[in-house]
Amino acid sequence: MTSPAGPPSTGGRDDERRRVKLLAVTACPTGIAHTYMAAEKLAQAAASRGIEMKVETQGSIGAENVLDDNDIKAADGIIVAADKDVDLSRFAGKRVLTVGVAEGIHHPEQLIERVRSAPVHTPGGAGSGARTPGGEGGGRERGPVYKALMNGVSYMIPFVVVGGLLIAVSLALGGHATAKGYVIPDGTFWAHVNAIGGIGFQLMIPILSGYIAYAIADRPALVPGMIGGWIANTGALYDSKAGAGFIGAIVTGFLAGYLVLWIKKVRVPRFVQPIMPIIVIPIVATTALGLFFVYVIGRPISWVFEHLTSWLGGMTGTSAILLGAILGLMIAFDMGGPVNKTAFLFGAGLIASGNQTVMGMCAAAIPVMPLGQGLATLVRRRLYTEQERETGLAALFMGCFGISEGAIPFAAARPAQVIPANMLGGAVAGAVAGLAGVKDAVPHGGPIVAVLGAVSGVPMFFVAVVIGAVVTALVTVTLVDVSGRQGRVGAVPAGSGAAPAHGSESAGTEASDTDTASGTDSGAELRSGSGSSAVGGDTATQVAVPEQAGAAMEPGAAGSEGSVLVSADPGTEAEVLSGYLSGRTVRVALTAGDKEAAIREMAELLGRSGRVADVDELVASALRREEQGTTGLGEEIAIPHAKTDAVSAPVVGFARSAEGIEWGSLDGTKARLVFMIAVPEAAAGDEHLRILALLSRKLMDPGFRERLSAAPDERAVLDVLAEVG
Repeated sequence: MTSPAGPPSTGGRDDERRRVKLLAVTACPTGIAHTYMAAEKLAQAAASRGIEMKVETQGSIGAENVLDDNDIKAADGIIVAADKDVDLSRFAGKRVLTVGVAEGIHHPEQLIERVRSAPVHTPGGAGSGARTPGGEGGGRERGPVYKALMNGVSYMIPFVVVGGLLIAVSLALGGHATAKGYVIPDGTFWAHVNAIGGIGFQLMIPILSGYIAYAIADRPALVPGMIGGWIANTGALYDSKAGAGFIGAIVTGFLAGYLVLWIKKVRVPRFVQPIMPIIVIPIVATTALGLFFVYVIGRPISWVFEHLTSWLGGMTGTSAILLGAILGLMIAFDMGGPVNKTAFLFGAGLIASGNQTVMGMCAAAIPVMPLGQGLATLVRRRLYTEQERETGLAALFMGCFGISEGAIPFAAARPAQVIPANMLGGAVAGAVAGLAGVKDAVPHGGPIVAVLGAVSGVPMFFVAVVIGAVVTALVTVTLVDVSGRQGRVGAVPAGSGAAPAHGSESAGTEASDTDTASGTDSGAELRSGSGSSAVGGDTATQVAVPEQAGAAMEPGAAGSEGSVLVSADPGTEAEVLSGYLSGRTVRVALTAGDKEAAIREMAELLGRSGRVADVDELVASALRREEQGTTGLGEEIAIPHAKTDAVSAPVVGFARSAEGIEWGSLDGTKARLVFMIAVPEAAAGDEHLRILALLSRKLMDPGFRERLSAAPDERAVLDVLAEVG
């Protein structure tokens, strides 16, 4: 390997013959700005020191300027400035420094110095394929535990949806009510469909566990995580009638991930290092985790199952309302785990003795969780991502067929909010069913048992289910709304359309947050004489001439900046950045005093483009993005962005803040130059991302920023932005 990089070039002959060469990889998990701004900063810092550097960017449009084998072979060191996993295996034998992407933006000179003494990367060593633990620059992003959990949930969701829907369809079209539950005759077409769905359900728990582990310790943790999840879900391995379900999978996922991280730190002979990640680590971690679960964790689970069953057996003479509430709480707690199975098997076992009332309580509680969570995604759509809303629709369908697992993705992602809501709704449903004396003749739950005639007291059964689902939905959205992440999303005023409503209140924000320039909300129109475009700033174009259609006057901001005259025909208006930004989406003075208010004001500004269908949803999406990590990039720049169907086409806005807005930038600067980017969920093509990548790089030029800050009006701003291309 070549020696580490030395001091900057002094112009000697030796330096000319052997110029230092560094490589870098920049990447961020969402958006694009951090990726390209870090790349530009690193390249500038290297050039100022006479160091040759090639930077690979892994942005939303894929990897660009990819490092090839020849680049890596000749490199004296590699800087990986990333907030997502980057495969480091190709850098074996080279000095590798891994940090957060923000470090590449704010401290590129320090990174160039530090990489010269960085440790040599070895396959399977600590940090293989992942960021250096504790690496700076992550901004105010979610912690590693949250990220790992969400990684597992995102991979699990398709298995839940496919498995649940196939089982539901097969039961509906091929099942028959019997004393043993809904049975599909063996060998039939629908039996095969049901079996395929069952495989999806079998796999979803190991997938959850495996990809939690993968997010923590990369590929070596995938096998122990998945096998650990399978063990957790297979109660027979530790003498339990029910597996530990998704809660057990979360436990095994984190155990596997951190166990593998610990093993990676063990020093081994050099000849063993190549086989560590593919043989040694998976075998050791899988064996240790599996035996630990079977002999240590599994025993308490079995004990809980047995004693809960005994405890319920002694309650058969108690009040039906109390018993129904307790059974509902248990059914809703872990959706397939030992607590759920205890209640279900208790009710199913009493059917044979002639007591069908207990199963009636259970049957009413079983569908409440998926129905309630699905209903929650409809009641407060802005609190959920597009993927969660789609999962909510699938959960509604599964709930109708008594498949409680449809709520597991929601419970796994937000256990502190969803599980209590599920339990309360389940308790209400069970208590109402117990009060009404609902009976169920088969060991199954959900509306399907009533539709197919297995339930007596059908009207009250549906009343119990509906009340329980509504309670679950309302409690869920309330808890999610006031939690740390959704608390700020819930502060968005409820309204719709491009224009803000006067007098709307924002929970947790000052009323002034929605008060932009005094005339912004008025909707007052002044007519220009020409009907052609005019962007505020020109003295001639700011003269208002009444009674001429074709243009509308909209104030730019309070103060000396004056008004902006915008054309009603966007096609005649000056546009830059390939038409994504125009005079309509430029404001030279923001009135907002904090980040939330600024995002709302920017969203309203984008609304003037005619491409925003729902300003509130755009604001909510942008705030959700802020929770993943601040979009304050330092250098007095912020680029909030959102991918949402609230916009019909990509659109970009720009505004300046004279006082500056606290945006959480790591360099401590307030944001004075604010760009907002919005693209549809299914935006076709990557052209807008390329344009914005160019913009991000251009913003690293101090002269460009100075010209943008000094531009006197919107027309001048557009002239400066026209330099991007």
